[in-house]
Amino acid sequence: MTELHEILYCSLLAPGQPTEVVGQIVTRARARNATEGITGLLVFDGMRFCQHFEGPRKQVLGLLNRLEADPRHIEMRVVYEGGLSKRRYQRFEMGLAQTEDGEEGEDIAILQQLDGAEALERFLALRPRLDIAG
Repeated sequence: MTELHEILYCSLLAPGQPTEVVGQIVTRARARNATEGITGLLVFDGMRFCQHFEGPRKQVLGLLNRLEADPRHIEMRVVYEGGLSKRRYQRFEMGLAQTEDGEEGEDIAILQQLDGAEALERFLALRPRLDIAG
């Protein structure tokens, strides 16, 4: 059986990047993730990204390397990384939730300051309140 791995990171939209780039990112991610066995959720509040993704360890680490090199976002910081016994996302290759100002946006701002299990728990607690397109 393949070892599952998960990563949660936060970053900021790079200056000069239009918010429309998020749709392009998700479209490409869904196609590639489907072939690599990666599933997850991207939350974007107009300025900040939080993405949680999972899959086979090798593919997840490869995706992390690609994300670190992507100029469309800056100040990327992995806030949680670890092994996973079973998938959290079975419905979609890459779900997208866009939030406006409000409680969810505040949660994203707070998440960027957290680390480890505390960051993961906060993100997972946020999911039921999101309108996820997948």
